[in-house]
Amino acid sequence: MSDNDGKKTLGVSGGPRAGSVKQSFSHGRTKNVVVETKRKRVVVPKPGAGNMAGAGKPAPISDPSKRPAGISDAEMERRMKALQAAKAREGEDALRRAAEEKEREGDRQRRRDEAEAKEREEKERVDALKAKADEDERQRREADAAKQVAAAPSSEPEGARAAPRGPAPSSAPRKQDRDTEQKRPTKGKGMGDDNRRSGKLTLNQALSGGEGGRQKSMAAMKRKQERNRQKAMGGTQEREKIIRDVQLPETIVVAELAQRMAERVGDVVKALMNNDMMVTQNQAIDADTAELIIEEFGHRVVRVSDSDVEDVIAKVHDKPEDMLPRPPVITIMGHVDHGKTSLLDAIRDAKVQTGEAGGITQHIGAYQVKTASGSVLSFLDTPGHAAFTSMRARGAHVTDIVVLVVAADDAVMPQTIEAINHAKAAKVPMIVAINKIDKHEANPQKVRTDLLQHEVVVEAMSGDVQDVEVSAKTGKGLDTLLEAIALQAEILELKANPNRAAEGAVIEAQLDIGRGPVATVLIQKGTLRTGDIFVVGQQFGKVRALINDRGERIKEAGPSVPVEVLGLSGTPEAGDVLNVVSTDAQAREIAEYRANAAKEKRAAAGAAVTLDQMMLQAKESKNLAEMPIVMKADVQGSAEAIVQALEKIGNDEVRVRVLHSGVGAITESDIGLAEASGAPVIGFNVRANAPARQSANQKGVEIRYYSIIYDLVDDVKAAASGLLGAEIREKFIGYAKIMEVFKVTGVGKVAGCRVTEGVARRSAGVRLLRDDVVIHEGTLKTLKRFKDEVAEVPSGQECGMAFEKYEDIRPDDVIEIFEREEIVRTLD
Repeated sequence: MSDNDGKKTLGVSGGPRAGSVKQSFSHGRTKNVVVETKRKRVVVPKPGAGNMAGAGKPAPISDPSKRPAGISDAEMERRMKALQAAKAREGEDALRRAAEEKEREGDRQRRRDEAEAKEREEKERVDALKAKADEDERQRREADAAKQVAAAPSSEPEGARAAPRGPAPSSAPRKQDRDTEQKRPTKGKGMGDDNRRSGKLTLNQALSGGEGGRQKSMAAMKRKQERNRQKAMGGTQEREKIIRDVQLPETIVVAELAQRMAERVGDVVKALMNNDMMVTQNQAIDADTAELIIEEFGHRVVRVSDSDVEDVIAKVHDKPEDMLPRPPVITIMGHVDHGKTSLLDAIRDAKVQTGEAGGITQHIGAYQVKTASGSVLSFLDTPGHAAFTSMRARGAHVTDIVVLVVAADDAVMPQTIEAINHAKAAKVPMIVAINKIDKHEANPQKVRTDLLQHEVVVEAMSGDVQDVEVSAKTGKGLDTLLEAIALQAEILELKANPNRAAEGAVIEAQLDIGRGPVATVLIQKGTLRTGDIFVVGQQFGKVRALINDRGERIKEAGPSVPVEVLGLSGTPEAGDVLNVVSTDAQAREIAEYRANAAKEKRAAAGAAVTLDQMMLQAKESKNLAEMPIVMKADVQGSAEAIVQALEKIGNDEVRVRVLHSGVGAITESDIGLAEASGAPVIGFNVRANAPARQSANQKGVEIRYYSIIYDLVDDVKAAASGLLGAEIREKFIGYAKIMEVFKVTGVGKVAGCRVTEGVARRSAGVRLLRDDVVIHEGTLKTLKRFKDEVAEVPSGQECGMAFEKYEDIRPDDVIEIFEREEIVRTLD
């Protein structure tokens, strides 16, 4: 069997020659490989056994009789390698699981130690309270005994005073007190029931089997002492009212309001009902009503806004002593096909340009390069196509230095001018790299002269902008360019504080199969670590993994380091700011607030129209043809650029409307939306999944795939041009003058004419002019010369004409003969 890539899978049965590969184990090590088929069973020795020179490589089975039928040496060797790779992965998974289990066991042991420490503290606290209670009870009993001794002499009979002296006076009352205690009736059925509900039973008391029983809680003892104090003072007293500061948003639920005031929900609902508001505890009330209720309960109101949730994002003011040097961020900008990516490949010694569709960059890339001198540079590679204006703008605003690449054989082009404007708007220094200097037609002096028109004066022409002649193909001038970048970075004195919460900018974002939403983030401040909780735009998440530009996993990323961040809740917009927060709840709350604010902004923008504007739009929509499109791209930046390019297509009669755009594969929901709107689905570097393809075939929805933005824009423009109505042009081909009018039975009035100019054709349209005024426009019913029906009559000859459904013709009228032609229009 074979998959979509045409590769055979190992151990899949099916077919007369198909077999399975099994592996026997001996003490955890590979012993033999058994290849089983329906015909025979072959035992293959352990790879590398008995052959030290070929260790690590599977030995092919040279004897054809011992090999399954239809399996070559290369196939058997491939299967053995796949088996060894599977064993290696299994071993790595086992090690990883063991490490995770060890970490979990450590966490459990730590929690057990913490619980035991809390139990010890609780036991000590309870023992102290018990000792204090026993001491209080003993003192009370001694006080009662002293009172009884003081009252005993006054109650004795007169004869008892003359009795001889006996034991100490206090001994009899103490004995009587003990007898009274012994005879005191008990509650319940036994003596052990007295303290049955006297307190909580802790784990240590239950395990130690102490005879103390359950003890009273601290709160119960405090309540008892408070009751005794109030009873001694002669009655109960009202507790002092605690006045609280209640934070009040725009709307608040009744139960939440009661909780913030620390009042009973029933009392709050009752107060609302007294104000003629029949609400329940789960209903929301406005801020003004809630303010009245808060004042009625005697609390203070603190008005807050929904936007206050973003106040948790710490605004850290970095101290000068905390600032450390950071690598510079360099953005490569310029016109399309001027060699920006090739130049960066030459610096990085990589081959990124060969992997781009059509040889042009259509994504913004972030890389980090370590030069021969040991300095680290962060590069951003931006597209040069006209549609990627927003990408170039983002690259210019997060950078420290702009390297403007201009081809020596092409000079200054439109996107070169745009890059210059972006760099000036961002107020960042610029270095001009004159590329393709190795070509024969290269003219670097012309480049320098053209740059003068845009107020870019290079050092070679007594200016302050560095210019370097380079060749990405031969490597000429690369060292000089790196020295110029290092010099400019040294002048800027770039510093950042790495010991703070991370803050960065999203360079690009995409929805990756298997990894979920992935964002390329350039860290600007602080250090981003694995496990940090962050919020970025309308999305939030926890850093699951950090991957650098070489595809390696790293634990943390400092300032000026571009990394791929995994663990987002959704795909953020390119250009969003990433901030690290302390808790997941804060991140979720901020993301929800931003999403609701964006939704309300879109709704307000759609609703903020006047009646006149609505009528004008309705009038225009009747004459305006729309071409709906559903578009999915691989990354957020490309989707944004394509939408902007498509929305520019059109004129007063036709326009392109993007119903939905997003990142990721084309799904069934996209097909459903396209079917309902009669729109095609466009995929840019993405494909439709199997259910979406099946649904598209059933519903007749067209799916088009593109990898180059040129082709996409041109095809959509051609399709939109088809919605334009053809332009109708009239071409005058001749004139004829009516000489006489005849009546013909069965035909009606026929005009006897002479063609004075051009030619008269049977298929052409005609107009009847009387005194140079058009009185009729139609077609000819007949065109005859003598008695024969003819197709056309040339100039100077006579003919007979009859109009279709019109007979008001007179002598000396003029017949104007014309043809209509349709001209197909296109969008410029």
